[in-house]
Amino acid sequence: MFVDRVKIHVKAGDGGDGAVAFLREKYKPFGGPAGGDGGKGGDVILVATSRKHTLYDFKHKRHFRAKNGEKGRGKNQHGKDGEDLVLEVPLGTVVIDASSGKVLCDLTEEGQRCVVAKGGRGGRGNARFATPTNQAPRYAEKGEKGEERWIVLELKLIADVGIIGLPNAGKSTLISKLTKAKPKIADYPFTTLSPVLGVMQLEDGRRIVLADIPGLIEGASAGKGLGLEFLRHIERTKLLLHLVDVSDFRQTDPIDAFKKVNAEMEKYHPKLLEKRQIVVGTKIDMLSDKNTLQKLEEKFSKMGYPFVAISSFTGEGLERLKEIIIKELEVLTCP
Repeated sequence: MFVDRVKIHVKAGDGGDGAVAFLREKYKPFGGPAGGDGGKGGDVILVATSRKHTLYDFKHKRHFRAKNGEKGRGKNQHGKDGEDLVLEVPLGTVVIDASSGKVLCDLTEEGQRCVVAKGGRGGRGNARFATPTNQAPRYAEKGEKGEERWIVLELKLIADVGIIGLPNAGKSTLISKLTKAKPKIADYPFTTLSPVLGVMQLEDGRRIVLADIPGLIEGASAGKGLGLEFLRHIERTKLLLHLVDVSDFRQTDPIDAFKKVNAEMEKYHPKLLEKRQIVVGTKIDMLSDKNTLQKLEEKFSKMGYPFVAISSFTGEGLERLKEIIIKELEVLTCP
């Protein structure tokens, strides 16, 4: 199950108490105070990994606690530090403090770590408090409490290319043809209920990650359909393939469809419109008059968008689309 937003409670370990003890050895009748310090409490640490692709691990378990530090012991022996609790999260996870809304960290790189709750310091044993005027202190320090807080984990997929468009524009079919992804495909709205990632393998060994972003309908930015849940996944993409169905102009005008989706992106976050978009006219195998494609290309060109027509069913135009994707990404990634 794809889960991209969860709220969890994290509690770091408490520091161990310092010990009150005195040295009692055969040849040292006045050995003095010998209480050791308590151990530090364990931290709660999030670490980003490419092995995870969803926050599902946190769906049913919401409370996480690191180990407490051990108490100090006699003979100046320090208590053992509490073990850190390390939680793996997918690349692209944003960590937010639930009470303040402050972003604590944004985990986008393999192995990147974020301490979300620090363990308490261990208390000092009575040996630490000995002075010339108080050579036998009978008190020690309590360990500090570990930090605790509610945090929100929000996943934003990291993909080179995001595939967007109205339902039934052919997004799932296209990603299945360009990559080895196997999304559910059917002829009704919201076939795709969660983003689907796929990898397009190039002959030179390079890999291009594509994401099928579902749920973009008019009103998506206001919570209609599935859009509000998944609009954020567009934020990290470098390039957008904006699919428009050109098979039936009488039912859906491609220009209107394009503008509707862009309007929702603008309402969600105006900067999304700054992303480079390639308009992809889909289902041309069902188009009776292909002369209309040239008119469409001219209209989108005037709007500042490149246009390519394809049929995922017959494969027409797919190779050209791949070439355009590679070329656009090369331009976008050049320093």
